[in-house]
Amino acid sequence: MAGTVLLPPVSRPPSYYIRQRLLRNKPAMVGLAVIVLAVLVALGGYALMPDSSPNANNGLVQVQKRAPGFSTTILKITRPDAAVQQVNPLAFVLSGKPAAFSELPVEKVSFKGDSLYAQPLRSNNAMADQVRAFAMAEVVDNPRQYQNQAEMAAAIRQQNLENRTFWLGTDKAGRDVLSRLILGTRISLGIGFVAVLISLVLGITVGALGGYFGGWVDKLMLFLMTVVWSVPSIMLMIAISLALDSKGVWVAFVAVGLTMWVEVARVVRGQILSLKEKTYVEAAQVLGVTQYKIIFHHLLPNIIGPLIVIATANFASAILVEAGLSFLGLGVQPPAPSWGMMVNEGFQLIGARAGLYLVLLPSICISLLVLAFNLLGNGLRDAYDPKIPLSNV
Repeated sequence: MAGTVLLPPVSRPPSYYIRQRLLRNKPAMVGLAVIVLAVLVALGGYALMPDSSPNANNGLVQVQKRAPGFSTTILKITRPDAAVQQVNPLAFVLSGKPAAFSELPVEKVSFKGDSLYAQPLRSNNAMADQVRAFAMAEVVDNPRQYQNQAEMAAAIRQQNLENRTFWLGTDKAGRDVLSRLILGTRISLGIGFVAVLISLVLGITVGALGGYFGGWVDKLMLFLMTVVWSVPSIMLMIAISLALDSKGVWVAFVAVGLTMWVEVARVVRGQILSLKEKTYVEAAQVLGVTQYKIIFHHLLPNIIGPLIVIATANFASAILVEAGLSFLGLGVQPPAPSWGMMVNEGFQLIGARAGLYLVLLPSICISLLVLAFNLLGNGLRDAYDPKIPLSNV
């Protein structure tokens, strides 16, 4: 038709098509949404937890092993060292703050004269404790601000008596399970991040050196990979713990990371073996470009796709390895909450009423987070595959 102007086809970078393939993959987007939610929960940390004490370790013996949805009245008794309340917001989000009150679950409270009489909540399979008496001036904060005992009693009813619900129940030490699950999200994601970071640094270095230089360097790197690959994660964890004379969160982070770099190294080595024969690499060598620049500026940028996919898979593997090690007592140590350690605590209570919840809840969290990373990894793998058609983009 006369007057029709044919526009040239729009030229878009490969990243555009990768992004479109990923956005159209619904399972991958669901996995990404779960991961984003977990990250937000981990960053919020103590600000989101009902129990914001360090490590969510505020245990109440009277409410131990309670089922989800359990509610009771808590009497909060002011501690004399009020300085524990002075924590800046950043430190609070990162580490929590010591409780400003001593807490006592009670069934009923009465006032007589200048004293408060509390009937403690009866523990599971236990007789009711004797009525405990407190001076009202010991319960409230700054008792001098009240003119008489009636005002003090009213303040106690309003400020020091709390109806608390444990939405996911309590563990064998009377700690809030919801708070420990939230804090366990931070530990699982932290271990995954550190493990993937260590595996990428070591794997890229070893794989790139072996794949690019070949010869005896490649044989040495292959021997190193084979040796490390043959060492079980548990044995490596024990060896690192003995070497550092410590068992804790950071030891678990490092140990898990040191067991996962071999797979990265193998992928990097294979990719560089195929890419170093390309014409642009030979041209860079003829022009006198340094080997460092050829590896890090020309070769590695071309294998970012496979590295992202394997890093996502390693993230899920790291969470599983940490959970297994903590279940065996070789990972994160008490009182820091780990999902694997919580499963172990619930397993020890199998047969008790709350044992099922203590095993099931952290297991669901582990499964959901690992599934989310696997779904995202599968989506990234398909997104970086140019053979998959993309229509109507």
